[in-house]
Amino acid sequence: MTTLTINSKRFQEDFETLARIGDTGDGGVHRPTFSEAHLAARAWFRERAEADGLQVQVDGAGNHSAILRCSPPGAPALLLGSHLDSVSHGGRFDGALGVLAALEVLRVIQEANLTLRFDLEAIDFTDEEGSLLGLLGSSAVAGIISQAELDNPRGGRQLLLDGLARAGLQEADLLNAKRDPAQMAGYLELHIEQGPRLEQDRAQIGIVSGIVGLASYLLTFSGRADHAGTTAMKDRRDAAQGACAFTLSARRLVMEKFPECVVNTGALQLLPGAFNIVPGIALLSLEFRAPEQDRLDELEQAILELARQEAESFDLQIHFEPKGKHLPTPMNPLMQEALRKSAKKLGLKSMEMASGAGHDAQALAGLCPVGMIFVPSVAGASHSPRELTRWRNCVNGANTLLQTVLVLGKVK
Repeated sequence: MTTLTINSKRFQEDFETLARIGDTGDGGVHRPTFSEAHLAARAWFRERAEADGLQVQVDGAGNHSAILRCSPPGAPALLLGSHLDSVSHGGRFDGALGVLAALEVLRVIQEANLTLRFDLEAIDFTDEEGSLLGLLGSSAVAGIISQAELDNPRGGRQLLLDGLARAGLQEADLLNAKRDPAQMAGYLELHIEQGPRLEQDRAQIGIVSGIVGLASYLLTFSGRADHAGTTAMKDRRDAAQGACAFTLSARRLVMEKFPECVVNTGALQLLPGAFNIVPGIALLSLEFRAPEQDRLDELEQAILELARQEAESFDLQIHFEPKGKHLPTPMNPLMQEALRKSAKKLGLKSMEMASGAGHDAQALAGLCPVGMIFVPSVAGASHSPRELTRWRNCVNGANTLLQTVLVLGKVK
């Protein structure tokens, strides 16, 4: 019996068309959530799905879905997808590959006129990357988003409100986008690895066992602004020195005591911000990740205490503002087994691995069974125009996704 496969040419043409939306001219894309390019990409997705005869749906969180009815009435839906938003000046593959592979799977099932145990839904989730909040759309679908988070989003309250207005969305609708678990057969996500392990092990498919937990904070180091020329070094309460000392100390802490974890200080703003003024305020964006819950808790306690110590050593005050937390998330064992079977059927070498990056699957794990497929990233590069996955591996991932849908959806 011939193994059903995707249309590689059509899949690639769609990918290349989408990559031109928000193209930065150096191989990357710039599609932050609700930017002009992001909204254009979503419009293209809607038009493409409608042209293929698929039903299109946009929910209260702005999640865009293409739906294929391929089961008896009343059956649940299996969601496939990822996200079309990008980090600032990021890569073409992150998120977009999963959305387009999902769309291609629906088209192949439709053309083969197959009946499954569930309907299929190719979904583009809102703001996975966190330009505004992070996992916004998938958290809304899972019903785990709160008004407190909306009041204090990572990207800033006004940025969120402005973005919702541009997209024609209402904040209240974000809290009403939760799906009924009884109508959810599961969620599968194809994604680039964003690391070097698959390439190093010469494996074609990564079967994700779990996703690391992460927490983010805005740290405010408060000292005193003074004249930079007349204030002696010993008399300064320099917020910049305290923040920078903490950044280096946090690196040492994680490397020495939490080697399986990571920490990142992604942004630093100094105020008043002039050559000739000692900084009185330092605003530092902090994020850290750990593979297990107990280690995440231990790391959080250790790293915040370290920040307090460094602030004290420079005679500074410090304020911690939580900006989000996602717990470590195991993937569903039955989904993992279906992925293994599918990769084996296609003759692809697979390996089990944890994800060091957050994904929409993380938010949905409490709502329905979830599984993730990784494909190799050249040199492990991601969140950069250097991001690259060989097209043969993109096709391998899409075919593994298709076969897994068939394994899970077979009518008995």
